[in-house]
Amino acid sequence: MEEKIYLSSPHMSDEGYEMKYIKEAFDTNWIAPLGKNVNEFENEFAAKVGVKSAAALSAGTAAIHLALKAAEVGEGDIVFCPSLTFSATANPIIYQNAIPVFIDSDYETWNMCPVALEKAFEKYPEVKVVLVVHLYGLPADMDRIMEICNKRNVVVIEDAAESLGAYYKGKHTGTFGDYGIFSFNGNKIITTSGGGMLVSNNEEKINKARFWATQSRDKARHYQHSELGFNYRMSNVVAGIGRGQLKVLEQRVEKKKYIFEFYKREFSELDGIEMMPVNDWDEPNYWLSCMTLNGKVRPLDIIEALEVENIESRPIWKPMHMQPFFVEYDYVGGEVSEKIFANGVCLPSDTKMSDKDLFRIVGIIKGLWKQEAYKEVASTK
Repeated sequence: MEEKIYLSSPHMSDEGYEMKYIKEAFDTNWIAPLGKNVNEFENEFAAKVGVKSAAALSAGTAAIHLALKAAEVGEGDIVFCPSLTFSATANPIIYQNAIPVFIDSDYETWNMCPVALEKAFEKYPEVKVVLVVHLYGLPADMDRIMEICNKRNVVVIEDAAESLGAYYKGKHTGTFGDYGIFSFNGNKIITTSGGGMLVSNNEEKINKARFWATQSRDKARHYQHSELGFNYRMSNVVAGIGRGQLKVLEQRVEKKKYIFEFYKREFSELDGIEMMPVNDWDEPNYWLSCMTLNGKVRPLDIIEALEVENIESRPIWKPMHMQPFFVEYDYVGGEVSEKIFANGVCLPSDTKMSDKDLFRIVGIIKGLWKQEAYKEVASTK
């Protein structure tokens, strides 16, 4: 069995930036819970994406949860959410006892469809928050979405968990709405092993989020709590990894783009493959290279063929309105998200892959087309 190729695994810097900050945390005994690395990671991250303030948290999910809380989402409030996303986008809506309404995607971005969003506002004018996702590092159509939301004066939260380093018309995703969230899970473009960041230009709200994330401990000599708190703060060691990873973000984006363009070039000769959409107004981070199929080769054929050769791939996220837990909630739109899910594949996108690895992957997939061509010839004889 050849060496395993991962979908997207952690990639530490060749320069050892991460170990420098981790060693500093150990040398100064600032292991947990907070310390210089946490403070500096927040400052450096805010500067990187161009916002005033950031809070380093235990996960991107925690960041969404606190963003909803900061937006005063509570029991019975309606939150619009794309259906085509990972469940971590939608789960915090339930944490707040709010009601998700799922919105269809469009083919141009794979993200929230502005036309479906307009229809959702007509149906639910009392909506409290619109939660936008930049799926697989592909920016949503933020001009149209923000125009629609601003007319209704609703809070916008951007789930940029998968899109750190991506730009929409020259501006970082996650910085258009009232709040942005990012993830540093092990498979993301940069990782802290686990962790997330909440960002906003509203410094008062970010300070409040930090307070909630630190068990809502009041300023008192004794332990006093006047509000419900959460154990959501990032540790000083984990933040050190993040500081080192942030230094190589542009390198990771460059390699992700290289991988995508490699696949696009190699598969251009195959009928029935369409790579994920890239528009002239966006600069994705190409977190995962994805494609849809409309021929005889099915997504499962590719996934299983790669799996036999010790190579990871995965289906596109299953839409939330199709999930057993969320099936009772309303859905606005058509069949776009369902079709992307049914026909889509996430290809190996690990930034440590060599050209040899990429040719190995491509060769296996091209082999499936050759098999289909052979079957067609054989059937005519």
